[in-house]
Amino acid sequence: MAAVLRLGFAAIGLIAAGSAALAVWPVGWPVELAELEGNVERGAYLARAGGCIACHSDPASSGRAPLSAGAPIASGFGTFVPPNLTTDPAHGIGAWDIADFAKAVRQGISPGGDPYYPAFPYAFYGDLSDQDIADLWAAFQTVPPVAEPEPDSEVPFPVNQRFGLKLWRAAFLTAPPTAPRPDKTEAWNRGQWLVNGLAHCGACHTDRNLLGGRRMEARLAGSNDLPGGKSAPDITPAALARNGWTVDSLAFALKSGVAPDGDVLGGGMGEVVQQGTAWLTPEDRREMAAYLMNAGDD
Repeated sequence: MAAVLRLGFAAIGLIAAGSAALAVWPVGWPVELAELEGNVERGAYLARAGGCIACHSDPASSGRAPLSAGAPIASGFGTFVPPNLTTDPAHGIGAWDIADFAKAVRQGISPGGDPYYPAFPYAFYGDLSDQDIADLWAAFQTVPPVAEPEPDSEVPFPVNQRFGLKLWRAAFLTAPPTAPRPDKTEAWNRGQWLVNGLAHCGACHTDRNLLGGRRMEARLAGSNDLPGGKSAPDITPAALARNGWTVDSLAFALKSGVAPDGDVLGGGMGEVVQQGTAWLTPEDRREMAAYLMNAGDD
């Protein structure tokens, strides 16, 4: 879920250190939420699809409850730890209100007004509806509190100067294509919304420029610059077809974690399947697969 922007963070830090003007760079937009009743079950489903459980839980850490802290994300610019999302008021989000939550998820802004690092893929959540937010919020309110802070992230100076992120946002905060297409089927549009938005496939499967912005002309064409020196393959339609994928086999892999050649999807993608796509409906997995096999015409 969290592709760290290696070169981007370095550039951000250097710019931030040398430009005090960035401290007042505008970063937010108003959030207006209707008085909506949240659906816990639907919110839990959205949280699975959005990678919240996979990123903010660490199965390898004995004794830590789900959503109380994710596995550390090591990069050349420090180690980032996904935070505690339980209802604990001191160490989690228990002191937040729904407006704080909406601003964090859709805009990447903390309740205190600081921008989050783009290791948090908020750019892909910007088109979540008020009802989506209400449902997610209702689901997170059912998570038992864990009165334990996540381990500290280790981010050295000048990368730790968050106000430099404001310039980065102005330059590179690009919304993914998720708007429904009237010339496409409902299933294609649903697949596009999941792949390009909530499931944020492009966070890992799209390469970055020298400043860490996603290279939209190479969207979903893979990346060799993931944390730990890992890579994500090209999942454009041509590459998928060339490697023997079909809509059926891709939908099956999103459920089982098994590729057409019998190989098991491992690493980060294995976690995505186990904690995310395996929990989706067969219809949503198939719509994601159908979109990926036909995404070249969007």
